[in-house]
Order: sequence, then structure tokens, then C-alpha cells
Amino acid sequence: MSQLTGRVALVTGGSRGIGRGIVVKLAEAGAKVAFVYHSNQAAADGLVKELADRGLETWALKADASQKADADRVVETVIEKWGQLDILVNNAGIIRDGLIATMSSENWQAVIDNNLTSVFNFCQAVSRPMMSARFGRIVNMSSVSSEFPNAGQANYAASKAGIEGFSRCMATELAKRGVTVNVVAPGFIETDMTQAVMNAAGDKIKQAIPAKRLGKPEDIAHAVLFLVDPQSSYITGQVLKVDGGLTLGGMG
Repeated sequence: MSQLTGRVALVTGGSRGIGRGIVVKLAEAGAKVAFVYHSNQAAADGLVKELADRGLETWALKADASQKADADRVVETVIEKWGQLDILVNNAGIIRDGLIATMSSENWQAVIDNNLTSVFNFCQAVSRPMMSARFGRIVNMSSVSSEFPNAGQANYAASKAGIEGFSRCMATELAKRGVTVNVVAPGFIETDMTQAVMNAAGDKIKQAIPAKRLGKPEDIAHAVLFLVDPQSSYITGQVLKVDGGLTLGGMG
């Protein structure tokens, strides 16, 4: 029996990149996995079909994670379909880099809404069902940029630091009900969202990483799988950096 057999998981931002890797890993571990996508229906449908061909059950739901009504609807729909919701992974997020002196208020708010408010929306939506079940695993995706941001990342760094503080608070509130809340903070991972940075910096980034390689979505998915395992019940309120050692000496 796989370690997540009988469990139901929900992943936001699940159609591509890190989110896609997490969906695949959780499904391979035996969970039924619903995932939220915002606009790329082709990628979402492709992932569902790919996993269905392997006998794995997933379900794609279109929603705007920054909107509370959408989060409430998704959670209610998943529970109606599968009767429970045991695991939540908040992965939805965007980047709108720019120097503080010239950053538009729209780009500031968009990043806060999509990266941080979305976490609140889905965490609040699952909190009561998980507390009632006296079991839950929540993993919120942050970034090493929360501690070591580069110039031009004020909105992004603020959103990710906010996720970490929020998660610690939620962990203290839900621990006695058997619900854990943890954070995974990736370093440089090969995804579409980070491709522009990788192209500009090239081998300089790899040289700054003790592991001398960029991370893969599977590296993050493996860390998430560890934290959502039923046996990880005594780990809560923690931030797990998965960065190949990048932050051991800071990011310069």
C-alpha cells in the first residue's frame, strides 16, 4: 500500500512547474489529487490524461486562487466529490519584479494577492474540515527570497515572508487538532517562471550553489511528500529550505 492511499489532496497552481511535480508525486504515492489552474487548460487537461493513463486519479479545477469565493468553492467541490480533504499544498504564485522606486501599486498588489492572500483563502477554507476530521497536512510554498531577496523583489519577498509568518501562526492554532502546517522554501528551480532569470545569469547561479546544479520540480515535490506523510505528525510550523545549499552563505 502506498503511503497516501485513501487520502485526498488539493494543490493550487498545479498544472505546470513545481505544482505539476507535486501533483504527480502525490498521485504516485496513492492520493486522489485535485489541482487548481488559472488559465492554461491545455496543460491541466494534459496532466490529468497523462496520470489517468497510468491509473492515477486527478482532477483539474479552474479558479482564481486570489479570490476567496473561488477558494471556498473549490474546497467544497472537492469534499463533495471525494468525501474528505486531507492535504493542502498552496503553490499558486506569480512574479512581477521591479525596483521599489518605480514599482506600480498594481504590481505590488497583484503579487500580494496571488502569492499571500491565496494562501489565506485556501487555508481558511480547509481549516474547519481538517479540524473536524482531526487530521490535516498543509504545506505552503515560500522561497529563499523571503530571507535573501535580490533587488527588484520587494513584492515577491514580502509575500513569501508573509507566508512563513502566517504558517507559523496557523501551526500553533491547529496543532492540537492533528493538523500540521509547514513551509517549503525552494531555491533556484528549473521552471517556466524562472527561465528568464536562468537565461540572464547562466552558470553564475550554478556556481553560487554548493550542489552545483539547479533544482528540479521533483526535488521540491519529494520534500512536500515527506511533510504530508501521516507519519510526519510531529513536524509543524517549520520552514524547510530546498536549495542545494544556496543559502548556507547567503545569496550575495
